[in-house]
Amino acid sequence: MRVAILGGGTIARLVLEHLRRGELPGVEVVGIAGRRPDSRGASLAAEFGVAYVVGADALLAFNPQVVLEAASHDAVRTHLVALLAAGVSVIVLSAGALVDDRLRMQAEGTAARSGALLYVPSGGIGGLDALKAACAAGVDEVSILVAKPPAAWKGIPYVEALGLDLDRLSAAATLFEGCARDGVPHFPQNVNIAAVLSLAGIGFDRTRLKVVADPGLTLNTHTIRVSGKSGRVTVVLENVPAPDNPKTAWLACYSALAAIKGFGASARYGT
Repeated sequence: MRVAILGGGTIARLVLEHLRRGELPGVEVVGIAGRRPDSRGASLAAEFGVAYVVGADALLAFNPQVVLEAASHDAVRTHLVALLAAGVSVIVLSAGALVDDRLRMQAEGTAARSGALLYVPSGGIGGLDALKAACAAGVDEVSILVAKPPAAWKGIPYVEALGLDLDRLSAAATLFEGCARDGVPHFPQNVNIAAVLSLAGIGFDRTRLKVVADPGLTLNTHTIRVSGKSGRVTVVLENVPAPDNPKTAWLACYSALAAIKGFGASARYGT
């Protein structure tokens, strides 16, 4: 399977390291795309002997079957539909971009016409199997609490506008509480999981999101609650942050790896 990667960060490195160790049989990474010639993906590509290009459109020259998007909301908005139109399946990790109904509907329609797969993996959460089953019976409420150490919320314009001194927090501080549609765009690197939950469940407007900076935490902690006709589900995940990016969980990175493996599988268990 010919895979190209959009983005040259932690997830791209993880995939390439596993590939080098022979842990992705049948997979070939044919290229990495970044935004600029001097993006960090360029040095990563050189390190692993992979071609590097600027812009996802240039990846099409390598005839990939699958593109792993591990870049940004902007990358999804700019390149997703074009890749799908070319018949290339796309694994989308920056799922928060799909809060844009027009973009999502265009991408879904394009995928249906071209036969490509638009695949949004679970990322840093679990329980989507139970959520989908519960939705089939009828769901009344879905909520997610995203609580991370203060360092995970640094450098975010929305958080900076709140005027909080993240280095001096003595207690947990709520950064946002409301529907996922309103909250997801404020945290483009931190709460893509809330978008995945919304897409798999009852939508962005009905899914409740609470975002918390908690100095008492060392792990990125997500609490999902679902209630409906089939009963109640509570899932708590305590994720180790990625070593070089506290905004992202290691589990989300490995979710990308699992998604690539799943493309070539002849059997599937759970989501």
